[in-house]
Amino acid sequence: MADTSYMARKSVADIVGSADADEGHSLSKSLGAISITAMGIGAIIGAGIFVLTGTAAAQFAGPSIVLSFVLGGIACAFVGLCYSELAAMLPVCGSSYTYTYATLGEIFAWIIGWDLILEYAMGAATVAVGWSGYIVSLLHNVGISIPPVLATAPGTVIKLADGTTATGIVNLPAIVIIAILTTMLVLGTKESARLNNIMVAVKLVVVVAFIALGVFFIKPANWHPFIPANTGEFGNFGMSGILRGSAVVFFAFIGFDAVSTAAQEAKKPQRDMPIGILGSLIICTILYILVAGVLTGLVPYAELNVPDPIAKGVDAIGLNWFSILIKIGALTGLTTVILVLLYGQSRIFFTMSTDGLLPPLFARVHPRLQTPYLSQILIGSVVAIVAALTPISVLGEMVSIGTLFAFILVCGAVIYLRRSDSDASRPFRVPGVPVVPVLGILFCLLLMAGLPLVTWVRLVVWLVIGMTIYMSYGRNHSRLRYPERH
Repeated sequence: MADTSYMARKSVADIVGSADADEGHSLSKSLGAISITAMGIGAIIGAGIFVLTGTAAAQFAGPSIVLSFVLGGIACAFVGLCYSELAAMLPVCGSSYTYTYATLGEIFAWIIGWDLILEYAMGAATVAVGWSGYIVSLLHNVGISIPPVLATAPGTVIKLADGTTATGIVNLPAIVIIAILTTMLVLGTKESARLNNIMVAVKLVVVVAFIALGVFFIKPANWHPFIPANTGEFGNFGMSGILRGSAVVFFAFIGFDAVSTAAQEAKKPQRDMPIGILGSLIICTILYILVAGVLTGLVPYAELNVPDPIAKGVDAIGLNWFSILIKIGALTGLTTVILVLLYGQSRIFFTMSTDGLLPPLFARVHPRLQTPYLSQILIGSVVAIVAALTPISVLGEMVSIGTLFAFILVCGAVIYLRRSDSDASRPFRVPGVPVVPVLGILFCLLLMAGLPLVTWVRLVVWLVIGMTIYMSYGRNHSRLRYPERH
């Protein structure tokens, strides 16, 4: 076999057929359109509204954070259309990893699969840190105090109530929530989806209630200037601040990406996947814009650089009881994000393992529970350690750049497959190809340009580590290169 064989791509027929090729690796088809849409909303609504809205407004965009969400929503609309076509056309789990395998070949599929660890596993760790902040605040409201040093990453300086400072030791609440959700996912997809639907309903009620109540207490003066003047540094307010703000909050839009990993467990993927992807994206983008507008109207943007900005907005209204309710809603929202991201990561590893690029344990399915239990436990353990020891500021930008990088290749995959597999069945077709996919690529590149240089450097280092693993293990065990071994 030629040394370049690992550059070969899978055909669309191979990818679709692989869904049922191995009964020992089959997953149960238990998810309908409503559950898939709820899964998308569960992943999208969470950190973006409950944590990052305030941070991005205070540090980068001011009241124009509303425009940051508009920009992010536009980019996601183009990418979401591309995901819808590919998810319906290739109804197997694997997200953009699978789609890249059908276009650019195995080596690029590995790069994307490795990159998606930043999006899913590190995303789950990021949100778990935010979850920890809200649970500590909520427990404090009811008279239970968790020592700050046990809810903060090591080395982080904490300002205590008495004015003194302390240094964080470990983030225990983050470990606890990841352990609970990992256990749920090991026990079964269907049961996890049911609980996710309930939690999505709860946080939607809380978000809508915040918008409905908050709109009557808005102080228009807080919206002036709507676009604060740039401080002279790129990304600090002005138009560049809108761009930086959009790039920072972008990882909160990855819900429809996580939805695509559920294709192999969808009852009717050709119908359910486009509904789930586009439906969840539209609903959540509208809610983001409304929440950002109300929040910056309630509280001066400079005061929003706090872990719980929505609760601060409710405090400005003067309804203390509702502040507790908001924190409960925030915890629910963040919980569903972690749940979906942990789920998505295990399904990507499942597919990479069946392709031979990762060890077989990642594709081992429990005979009774029908879940990739070993993979899920390993992923949960790693995510818990990262969340316990890493500050949220270090994780957030890496998640965004990893997500945007994956989205670019997904848009390119649509253009490529329209030529290479023009006769393939497409239950959902992206309108205006190649214009729509090209616009998706350009918008993603624009947002990536808004991230600082150090984030780009970290991405390059991460990809170099991934390529080392691929060259030493993945290409030597590839099902595509060595089918006779499988």
